[in-house]
Amino acid sequence: MKKIAYLLSVMFLFSAFAPAAMAKGVKKEKTELTAEQLVRVGEIESRVAEIKSMDFSEMSKAEKNSVKTELKEMNKEARALNNGVYLSVGAIIVILLIVILLT
Repeated sequence: MKKIAYLLSVMFLFSAFAPAAMAKGVKKEKTELTAEQLVRVGEIESRVAEIKSMDFSEMSKAEKNSVKTELKEMNKEARALNNGVYLSVGAIIVILLIVILLT
């Protein structure tokens, strides 16, 4: 039974990291932000600073929710501008479980 578990975990490990290994030789060019994108990043930063300085104790629940959704949208937009690679919490947990099973 242990042999099957090890075999399956190794198979999943290789299938998870094989695309990354194949793409290792491909170099991604760093793209500079355009003037419009830089302006938008500045607007997002100033709006986040305004939101941080707000007093949430005097706001209604609907106003708090609208500010929260606005922050989420700005976060998504900033990530799209940055072109970064992010690992989700679920992916990190799966990787840790595989490492634990293999040791």
